[in-house]
Amino acid sequence: MVKSAGEEKPVDLVLEVGSGRGALTRTLAQVFPKVIAVEKDGILAGELIRALAKENVSNCEIISGDILKVDIAALLGNHTYAVIANIPYYLTSRLIRTFLEHQKKPNYMILMVQKEVAERIVARPPDMNLLALSVQAYGKPWIIGRVSKKEFVPVPQVDSAIVKISGISKNFFTEKKISEKDFFALIRAGFSQKRKLLSNSLAKFYGNKKIAEEKIKKAGLSSSSRPQEIPIEEWTRLM
Repeated sequence: MVKSAGEEKPVDLVLEVGSGRGALTRTLAQVFPKVIAVEKDGILAGELIRALAKENVSNCEIISGDILKVDIAALLGNHTYAVIANIPYYLTSRLIRTFLEHQKKPNYMILMVQKEVAERIVARPPDMNLLALSVQAYGKPWIIGRVSKKEFVPVPQVDSAIVKISGISKNFFTEKKISEKDFFALIRAGFSQKRKLLSNSLAKFYGNKKIAEEKIKKAGLSSSSRPQEIPIEEWTRLM
């Protein structure tokens, strides 16, 4: 994870989510000028603060709190940053959206996630999905490593993968001159019935099926299109 960060433009600090007992935190502290780690478990956070103090690690700030409730902008100030973390798998989608949609976006993210989720994030047509579109609208994701469940103790039920999201920005929306809110409303509607034809999925969004069919035709798409088959660029023509 840390090695891949070296391929990116330097950042002022790294934000780690879920530092636990600090295994990754210590490694990050050796590479980056400053590390801010947010740990929800107050006991673990306290133990890590004391341990790092004994080890004379001075460039780490450990915060006890829920990352979804932390004021990220206030925490980071004007510093550029990256997010590097082994995040709880149940939190993956929500956490990624939180950072990508935030006004103060990270330059890049490197996350260990469940393998199936990683594959969804990097998906391409004909296997597109709501999470893939939500991520790819802001940056370029790819899988940079795979981790067998046998590497963990105790052994979990699923394998893991390391996903990197580079070039995070709002450029997709500014260049296309489209609203983030409207784009996400459209794709959420499109994937509300992903196994059905796009005209059926978007009927309610546009008002009725006839209007939906007209919009789809005007966008140059087939009437038999299904949401998982449509590349991100073509969704913008439906707006």
